[in-house]
Amino acid sequence: MKLAIFSVLILIGCGQVYAQSEITAAEIAVHVEYLASEELRGRFPGTKENRKAVKYIRKDFRKSGIGKINGSYLQEFEAKIRVKKGVKDTPVVKTWNVVGLIEGSDAALKNEYIVLGAHYDHLGMGSPSSKRPDTVAVHHGADDNASGTAALLEIAEKLAAKRHLLKRSILVVAFGAEEQGLLGSKYITEHPPVPLNQIRLMINMDMVGRLNEEGHIYMGGAGTFSQGMELMKTLGPEFDLKPIVHAGEVGGSDHVSFYRKDISVLGLHTGGHPQYHTPEDKAELINAAGEKRVCDYIYKAILTLSARAEPIDFIKQN
Repeated sequence: MKLAIFSVLILIGCGQVYAQSEITAAEIAVHVEYLASEELRGRFPGTKENRKAVKYIRKDFRKSGIGKINGSYLQEFEAKIRVKKGVKDTPVVKTWNVVGLIEGSDAALKNEYIVLGAHYDHLGMGSPSSKRPDTVAVHHGADDNASGTAALLEIAEKLAAKRHLLKRSILVVAFGAEEQGLLGSKYITEHPPVPLNQIRLMINMDMVGRLNEEGHIYMGGAGTFSQGMELMKTLGPEFDLKPIVHAGEVGGSDHVSFYRKDISVLGLHTGGHPQYHTPEDKAELINAAGEKRVCDYIYKAILTLSARAEPIDFIKQN
């Protein structure tokens, strides 16, 4: 594994195109190690480190052959930063969603969109959202959510390489400022790069890097579109996964913003852990081989949903 990671780093460092049609644990590990590094200092909105993360994602989109939207990968917006209770001076900073398009091949269905998303920001040197609010230290955010960002990059790379298999189009979105209150996903649903009524489904990955020995992958929202429950359960064994599938339980991350617009959603994660929102959420704890299985599972689900003849219609959950 170390040799494979080293080889990927050499190629990236030389500026070579390394787009490929398969998802690999080595590339997942490279993405997580960079995004969760000391250099990026927790990817806090409004910082130069946050901008470095944006540039990294944009460069990877371009390398993978993912198209721009309206001539750019970047959707700029302002984020109001959370502060401790009693603090009145609330800063507002500039940050971005990184958005790309993989166009479907069907003349009619390519005008329908599936959004694949994950947030890239984290808590920087700590914040009111930290489980150690009085600690000033790098909150690396390896699982939350460098793991989801790595999954986004890897799945999108494979989708771009296999675009001829897609009928519906895929919007690939790395959301900014999720930790500040789902701000990036709220912004994009208020300023959609494609007509909102043409977005059929949003799939969100938030903390997908800590697959356990039982292979549990958890998800909410599978009942917000027809046959969602059956599909996500049926695909599990192929990847040695045991899906824990809920029809509702839509909450906690960026897919909520889409659900509030009456768009079907699916939010996936591999479970909580003691390192959540602490400085100890580091790259060495990521199960890259397990995350690859999760990525392959999500890729297969997207491929199936993109090509299915039946409409993907919204079903509200209680």
